[in-house]
Amino acid sequence: MRPQKVLDKDIIAKLVDVFRSKGYDGTSLSDLAEKTGLKKASLYHRFPDGKQGMAVAVMNHLGERAEEKVFSALRDESVSAVQRLANGLDNIKSIYTGGKDACILRAFSLGSGLELFGEQIESGMKEWVKAFKSLGLAFGLSDTLAQQYAIQTLLEIQGSLVVTKGLNDLNIFEQTLKDIELRYLNK
Repeated sequence: MRPQKVLDKDIIAKLVDVFRSKGYDGTSLSDLAEKTGLKKASLYHRFPDGKQGMAVAVMNHLGERAEEKVFSALRDESVSAVQRLANGLDNIKSIYTGGKDACILRAFSLGSGLELFGEQIESGMKEWVKAFKSLGLAFGLSDTLAQQYAIQTLLEIQGSLVVTKGLNDLNIFEQTLKDIELRYLNK
């Protein structure tokens, strides 16, 4: 078997770009083929379930990345809660390229994407809440307050990504991360 010319990780990164910018319904197989530089047949060979299979691969990839970069940092009991918060927020800033990149959960929660991927979207959001709740507990918050902080934090991150894009102002995302940090530090 001859080696693949284009690596799967490179393909996934390009698929992420298309789905982030066009959402699930707005993305065509032609868009995906053009962005990856592969023919439609090659995409179907790698993703037999077509566009839906590509979307699932994208969500799985980004979920793994969030776990590796953000959730693990927020749950890391080998460092102080303050350091966990700093590491988690730094990694959030990194995975969203300082606010330049939209969240894939938003992109897939529009139109038929919510029907197709509702369980994965819900699961992904629950992981964000669980990780931030763990952080809140490390800061000594009650279970109820840690849950409230976690949900508020998720709302602020997601909302700031949308507003940052809409107003074309990266400072909004940056300020949101600072506000989140202050809320946990000044609990």
